[in-house]
Amino acid sequence: MIKKTKSKKVKPIDKPDKLVLTAGPSITERERTYVEDAVLNGWNFNMDDYVVKFEKTLANYVGVKHCLGLTKGTHALHLALALFNIKPGDEVIIPDMTYVACSNVVEYTGAKPVFVDIDPVTWCIDPDAIKKAITPKTRAIMPVWMYGSSPRMEEIMDIANKHNLLVVEDSCPALGTIYKNKKAGTWGHIGTFSFQGAKIAVMGEGGALVTNSQEWDERARSLYDHGKDSKKQFWHNEIGFMYELSNLQAALGLAQVERIEELVAKKRQIFQWYWQRLSDLPRNLITMNYEHKNSRVNCWMTSIILGKKSPLQRDELRRALKERNIDTRQFFYPISMLPMYAGKIKVNNPNAYYVSLNGINLPSGVMLTEEQVDYIARNVKELLTRKAG
Repeated sequence: MIKKTKSKKVKPIDKPDKLVLTAGPSITERERTYVEDAVLNGWNFNMDDYVVKFEKTLANYVGVKHCLGLTKGTHALHLALALFNIKPGDEVIIPDMTYVACSNVVEYTGAKPVFVDIDPVTWCIDPDAIKKAITPKTRAIMPVWMYGSSPRMEEIMDIANKHNLLVVEDSCPALGTIYKNKKAGTWGHIGTFSFQGAKIAVMGEGGALVTNSQEWDERARSLYDHGKDSKKQFWHNEIGFMYELSNLQAALGLAQVERIEELVAKKRQIFQWYWQRLSDLPRNLITMNYEHKNSRVNCWMTSIILGKKSPLQRDELRRALKERNIDTRQFFYPISMLPMYAGKIKVNNPNAYYVSLNGINLPSGVMLTEEQVDYIARNVKELLTRKAG
């Protein structure tokens, strides 16, 4: 559980000369060395050296038998549904508050995304809402590890097993998060990760699919390269996709995965700096990220939810912070609110709507200093308490 600790006094800084961004990677000599080597030598006989190393290292880290490097986290989700043979007429249960990729990949298959409410504390899919949404057409559940936080995966897997449902984890933002001694991506039948430039570990764009099923791994390695035959060159057995990770991306990703514990430690330190300065605000003003007992959140994005007594609306607070050179990012809109879904379905997901429309990601880049966090937190506090007073 996240514990309150005393705030260390740092020398206050004035308004920065430029915007303090919400994200940003840590690039060291290791990343530069691997990428340069891939550029100079990663061709012909060595064309997939870093892909192989990346897949093996990520599989070992999360604790699965198989890992497949892919071009995007979205592609990993789509490929997982293809491996599940999700088809028109099927239903896939997903949280209403998440990135639109989750529903789009369901639509790619011709199946129907079913939007359910979230837990207002963890911001992840609510197992009780899953139970209510199951129909004879339900084939799969897609829990999302929102901003690195953990869904109640033990309960979700019990539901899935009871109803013979498949589970693909959108653990894209949660590399390094541990829930009850199991890492994100290893609870369900398939896990997915993203290495997009704002994530905790980056390769610009990139993703991965992890599983303990050799059958799914073998079929995925065919599907991700246009359904190719593993033994017969330029022979294709089915219509597939082009989702294969490049050696250059894998070189950067390998270095980041090798440093993941260092990156998690820094993200958690950044959250702790915020927590020290903001957790004494009343819960009717803000709440912050939650960590289950006996678990570890990677704290990818330190975030706040404005309470019902907040004197400022979300966008008002964001504008005021922007004037002080503090970047923020709003939470994802409920997917059922978006034009391609609104009107087609009826939902009653009050938690998803409240959290979505009142949530803010604060600057959380791994290179942030305590002085910068102190400046941001002081301004958040001043704006909320001054207006409240």
